[in-house]
Parts: sequence; structure tokens; C-alpha cells
Amino acid sequence: MAVEQGSELVKVVVLLGAGVLAVPIFKRLGLGSVLGYLAAGLAIGPFGLAFFSEAGTILHIAELGVVMFLFVIGLEMQPTRLWTLRRQIFGLGLLQVAVCGALLTALGVVGGLKPVVAFIAAMGFVLSSTAIVMQLLDERGDTSTPRGQRMVSILLLEDLAIVPLLAIVAFLTPAPADGTGVSRWVAIGAALVAVMGLVAVSRWLLNPLFRVLAKAKAREVMTAAALLVVLGAALAMQWGGLSMALGAFAAGVMLSESTFRHQLEADIEPFRGILLGLFFMGVGMSLDLKLVMADWPLILGGVLAYMSLKAAGIYAVARVTRSSHADALQRMALMAQGGEFAFVLYSAAAAAGIVEANVNAALTAAIIISMALTPLAVFALRWVTPAKAEQDMEGVEVAQGLKGSVLIIGFGRFGQIASQALLARGIDIAIIENDTDMIRAAARFGFKVYYGDGTRLDVLHASGAGHARAILVCVDKKEATTCAVTLIKHAFPLTPVLARAYDRQHAIELMRLGVDYQLRETLESALAFSAEALRQLGVMEVDVAEVAEDIRRRDSERLQLQMGGDISAGINLMHGGRWTPTPLTKPQRSAKALNEEAAEAMESQVEDGLAESTAESQNPVKPAA
Repeated sequence: MAVEQGSELVKVVVLLGAGVLAVPIFKRLGLGSVLGYLAAGLAIGPFGLAFFSEAGTILHIAELGVVMFLFVIGLEMQPTRLWTLRRQIFGLGLLQVAVCGALLTALGVVGGLKPVVAFIAAMGFVLSSTAIVMQLLDERGDTSTPRGQRMVSILLLEDLAIVPLLAIVAFLTPAPADGTGVSRWVAIGAALVAVMGLVAVSRWLLNPLFRVLAKAKAREVMTAAALLVVLGAALAMQWGGLSMALGAFAAGVMLSESTFRHQLEADIEPFRGILLGLFFMGVGMSLDLKLVMADWPLILGGVLAYMSLKAAGIYAVARVTRSSHADALQRMALMAQGGEFAFVLYSAAAAAGIVEANVNAALTAAIIISMALTPLAVFALRWVTPAKAEQDMEGVEVAQGLKGSVLIIGFGRFGQIASQALLARGIDIAIIENDTDMIRAAARFGFKVYYGDGTRLDVLHASGAGHARAILVCVDKKEATTCAVTLIKHAFPLTPVLARAYDRQHAIELMRLGVDYQLRETLESALAFSAEALRQLGVMEVDVAEVAEDIRRRDSERLQLQMGGDISAGINLMHGGRWTPTPLTKPQRSAKALNEEAAEAMESQVEDGLAESTAESQNPVKPAA
């Protein structure tokens, strides 16, 4: 018995160890965590080192990761957000899925697959990898750009598409040969009852329940309740004859407008990540290497054919919807692969008996190979795209030939406040921002904000930086601020530059670049906060002002010392964690000890050197003899 328990523990350790080792390596290589999990599962599975003989056991447990993944996606699908992006999600996204799905289904039929199998294979390949595309967009800094937002909208539609696709798989499931199964109408009725019951519970029961649990202030109970919601919704849908993932997604959507949405997402996230990783490892274990090696010309040819045809469909849709040639090329390179949800769809189809086991293995292998080829396709894109792709803003005005006495780069929280004093004095300003949502939001308040990336020299020229009397860099990312300041000081050395610094180290970096003024984003607000705290404690206003000025002076002196030394220079200018009583004004007479204990304490202070250091900065009292 102990031996059996030890062997099971070994399997758990091997499973976790393989993921821990593989994922960082693959992310370092730029291939993403999904491929890392797949490779780890392949290495320890029945076709690798054979630590596990049956991948189905792992997949059965790890399917809960997919269930929780869809619940989190449902939480992000607030009706208000969907309505804001409705044209891109349900227009552009639906058009791309429909066109690519039709093309790949036709290719599968021509290749000899049955129409139903060809449809399942095609739709699995149409669902691009959200993990890979989002990672590549983030690495390229394109997530917030208009073309990046269009790709995010398409990914959202594809994430939504898995729900009806799983419902189609459930509907296409063959009836039992002996005729003992229930009729289709009964199954549909049970599914409708399950959906209506889930809607009723989500609408009238869950929010009151979470309010009661929140008042109890028991964090572990809230976590248990979150798991109960996900698994209960999945179980209800399973009883209704639908997929567990569909139930979890529906529950997420119902709770997307709840005040407890963020708490639920935080509670589910650790379980979702671990179980989803196990799911991908299970998929890797189920990859039949013997089948792949035996039919590798067919599989590789199929992958290239599917990716090429899907890329052609993506390009055609992009051009029809008035995207530029460069944007269309980037979209087809990033989204030509199959994605994670293909594994979910193929597994469900295989379990339902729609797709045979060998076809499922071949399709799974094709998806994995397509995901591995994506970074290579993106790398190859550099050889065919122009050096500077033209911008396609779709309704957002591009910064071009702007005129303004002051140029503000970045119109977030900081930039909005910084612009108020200038506007109050009637100063003409030009504002550029690279977040299209922020631009449209600012337009509702009467601001004229143009799209532009302040880290690009051509955009700075087009924005009138060469004619501006001052440039305010108010972006919220320190890397972007540093890049913009470097470009501005090199190209427009006579233009005053005022920059928002992230922290002390960043402020020193900006000062070394030659900015005319820098301000740490939390310095003055924190000083105002602490000053109010002193007022609440009864400190006189003149003393509050003197303390604030003393801190500013010390901070400025320390910055100057750090400019010539290292980050630890001038540390003696800081008020330490151990408070030392120091008068703000010079006393008229020296202190006098009234007992032996006080005299000893004052003498020890002198010996430790504390009195000497404070004397240099704040004129302290001299201890009495």
C-alpha cells in the first residue's frame, strides 16, 4: 500500500516538475507557455518517458481547467463591454470566422473527410491561439493600437464561438444504437430547463449569497463559494445534456456585472491556471508520436495547407474591411495557427464519437505544429512588410501637422490633470495618445486628442514637436517615457521637456538625459496626504508647511548626491524608520537633564553620532553636560 502511494506521489512530482522546467524554457525562447506545457506532457507521456500510460486520466481531471477558463472569459464578457465593441466583435470577428470556417471546411471535404468531421476540423483550426497572439501583441507593444484592438476583438469572438460549437457537438452526438437513449426533444427540453435555472439562480440568488458571505469575512468560504458556482453551473449543464464548459461560461456572463466579479476572478485564477496547464500537458501526452511519424508528410502538408488557406481568408477579410496591406499581413501572420480551444473541441468531438481516435490524434498534432510555426511566421513577416507601416485609425484622427504651443504626450490620469492649468490660461495645446479608447473617452468631454506614439520620431515630427514651446511627457510607462525623452532631447535639444517619473531611480535617469523638469508621480500627492495627516493630529499649519518644505529640500539634495554617486548616496538625509525627536526651529536655550537616566540617554546619543548628523541639517539642541 505504501509502495503504491509512493508511486502515485512520484507521478505528481514528475507532472509538476515537467511543467515547472518546460514552461520557463519555452517562454524564454519566445514560444509561449502553451507549447511548454504540450512539450512537457509529450516528454513524460506514454510516447515519451512513459511516466504515465494513459493520458485520458489526466485530461479527465484537467478538463476542469477549461471549465474555469471559460468561466473567467464569461466574467470578462460584460454586456456593456460587448456592446461597446459590437461592431468589431460581431462584425469583423464573425466575418473572419465565417469566411475561414467555410474555406477550411471545403478543404477538408476535398481532402476526403466526411462533411461533419471536416466542419469540426475546420472550426477547431479557425479558433486562433489567444495565449500566443496576446503574448506576441504585448511583446510588440501593439495591444492598445487600433490594429491590435481589432485582433483582440476577433479573439473575443473566437472565444465566444467555442460555446455554440460545443453545443453543436452535443447536438451531433450519435444516438445509442440500441435505442435506449432519450429523444432529441427531451434532451433539448432538459437543456432549456438547465439554462433557465442557471439564469434564475445567477440573477436572484448568487449576489445575495455573496453579500452574506462577504459580511462573514471568511476568505476561504468565499473561495469555496466561487468554486461551488463554477462547478455547480458546469454540473447543471452536464445534467441538461450540454457541456460543462458552456455552463461555466454562462455563469460567468451572468455574474459579469456583479460587484463581486473581481473577487470571483481572483479566487478562481490559481485553480484555473494550474488545471489549464494540466489540460495542455494531458493533450501533449495524448499526442501519438508513432502516428505522426508514420503520416508526417500528410500531417505536415495538411498543416501548411490549412495555415495558408486560413491566412488567405484573414488577409481577404482585412482588406475588405479597409485595413492596410501591412495590417492585413500582420494579422494573417499572427492568427494563421489553430489554438487552445481546438483541443477542447476535438476532445469533445472524440468523446461524442463524431471524430475517430486516429483522426483526433492527427488533428491535435496539426494544431500543435501550427502553434510552433507561428513565431517563425512572425519572424518571416519582417522580410515582406515595409519598414514603417502606415497607420489605419478607423475614425481616430492621427497626429499630423498639429499646431500647439505645448505638446502633451499621454492623456491618462496624469496628463488630464496636467493640462488643466494650461487650458485655464488659454494656452494652445496639442495632445497625442496611443490608447484609442482613451481618445474616444476624451472626445466626449470636448478634448481634441490625436492618435500617436510618442516613442516614434516620425510621430513627434508630425505632432509639431519641433515648433512646440514645451513638451510634457505624461505617459504611465517608464520605458516609454525614457524612450520619448531620449528622442526629444536628441532631435529637439532646445525644446524644454517636462517628464513624469515613475520612481526615484527613473527620476535620476531622466535627469541624466537632460530633462528640464521631472516629477515623480506620487511625490506631491503623498506629501499632501501626509500633511493632511499632521493636520488631523493637531499640528499647527506653519509647522506642517515647514515639515513639507524640509522633506522637499532633503529630497532635492539627495537626488543631487545620487546623480554623482549611486542610489544609496545621501541616505543620511532621510528621516529613518526610528524617529529621532528634532525641533523644527532652533531653541533659545540648551536642554537640561533632570535625572541620571536622562543624562545617560543624551550621552549615548552623542556617542552613536546621531546628534552630530542631525546637527548638520536641523540645528538640534546640544545635550547638557
